[in-house]
Amino acid sequence: MANSPQARKRAKQNTVRRLRNHSQRSAVRTAIKKLEAALETGDQAKAKEAYQASASIIDKATVKGLHHKNRAARLKSRLNKRVKEMAA
Repeated sequence: MANSPQARKRAKQNTVRRLRNHSQRSAVRTAIKKLEAALETGDQAKAKEAYQASASIIDKATVKGLHHKNRAARLKSRLNKRVKEMAA
């Protein structure tokens, strides 16, 4: 257990940050799953809408430091590729 006041404060900060990161990571995963569900149904309009929503959530998480910018770009690129393949 933390003994100094500084260590106690750090422990509290880490707990809050861990919970916030978990929530954001969950939101990203949920958005991606919604997009994949839209792709499975074959509804192109719904898939495009889901892609816009998931890209926005991924970008917000990246700005907050949850993901590296290249990881976010790779995720969005792969998802967008699947949406475009459905249109073809």
